[in-house]
Amino acid sequence: MSMLLRADDSDARRVQKLSKISEVLISRVDRLEESRGSAWSTFQAAAALEQEIKARTRDLEKAMADLSERNRELAVARAHAEEANRSKTRFLRAASHDLLQPLSAAKLFLSALSDTQLDPLQQELTGRLAGAFESVEELMHAVLDISRLDSQRIEFQLKPVHLSELFRRLAIEYAPMAESKGLRLSFAPTSAIVESDPTFLRRIAQNLVSNALKYTDKGGVLVGVRRRGGRAWLEVLDTGIGIAAPDRARIFDEFQRVGREGGAPGMGLGLSIVRRACAKLGHRIALDSEPGRGTVFRVSLPTVTPETERGLYEPNQNSSSLRGRVVLVIENDTAMRRAYQLILVERLGMVARIAGGIAEALALTGEEPPDMIIADYNLDNDENGLQAIRELRAAVHQMVPAIIISARRDPEIHRAGLEMDVPVLEKPVRPEDLQSMLRSMIT
Repeated sequence: MSMLLRADDSDARRVQKLSKISEVLISRVDRLEESRGSAWSTFQAAAALEQEIKARTRDLEKAMADLSERNRELAVARAHAEEANRSKTRFLRAASHDLLQPLSAAKLFLSALSDTQLDPLQQELTGRLAGAFESVEELMHAVLDISRLDSQRIEFQLKPVHLSELFRRLAIEYAPMAESKGLRLSFAPTSAIVESDPTFLRRIAQNLVSNALKYTDKGGVLVGVRRRGGRAWLEVLDTGIGIAAPDRARIFDEFQRVGREGGAPGMGLGLSIVRRACAKLGHRIALDSEPGRGTVFRVSLPTVTPETERGLYEPNQNSSSLRGRVVLVIENDTAMRRAYQLILVERLGMVARIAGGIAEALALTGEEPPDMIIADYNLDNDENGLQAIRELRAAVHQMVPAIIISARRDPEIHRAGLEMDVPVLEKPVRPEDLQSMLRSMIT
């Protein structure tokens, strides 16, 4: 019996031990199964993520390809637009010569006509014709200015500009306009020298003075310079109709005019040109105005070393007489040649030699140099006025004073003229400007 009991206890212990081993093994198997399931899930998740990444990569590559195609299309469109803009500018430059040539001749003929005996009706008609020509000239110059300022490839020639000289030219140019309206046009004395593009700074000042005179019925216009914070502020003050606060922003837009209907003439482009030019040159513009009391426009300009103060400039009307002086005119247009002859000979009493090109001018000159030369820039056979002046000076071995007349508003022509000490007058030529420049050359 005892032996049987020991055998039972041994079996029980064996069974118990085997049970524990089984439990341990089952636990390990369960853990392995759990681990295997987690790894499989991870593997499946990784595989799914990889597919998602591949899909997103394909989408991104397609989007990048589409973007590259759009960028190419935009680049092509931009190139076409820039070329179209350049073509427009080239066309306007080319057309301006053909348009301004007859206009310039017509103005000179009209000026010569006004010097003859006219009855009251004829005087009225010539006055109205002169006004019409001025309007056409103003509009053409405005269109050309806006075209150039809108060009992305415009180049400015920044250099010192003597504001006293600018004021002198403005005084001569706008005195008739002020006198016709019974207004005072005054220029305060200044010795300020500023840095700007001379051509466009003059256009800015011209438009501001012209605008002030147009919108002023009584009193006058004062142009001066105020120094503030190391800068010179070009100021144009008038006693005109003024500008209401709501209108002060829109007056710089194209074709905007304020005030009474039928009042000031013009197309409303002057201040638009001022805004564009100031923005391109980095010149700040400001205005103050009170309706019924007048307006002041201010343009901020960087200064250069100032000169000694000088008094108010008065145009020199007592310069040496032009009568009897010999002037050589080089002009390929028949109407312009006749117009120059009427102004130079009939009005100014000069001796005019007229040539159509360089060879003819050299033949007329011989060994006796003229007192001065007037040359159109665009001549036949790919010649130009600067080339003609250069060859004539070389032929007579003298720096004969000369003027270039040009319908092209091109800074390159002005720069080349400055290098040769040859001023440039732009068409259509005002007889008063031509006479003033000829007198200054003699002086």
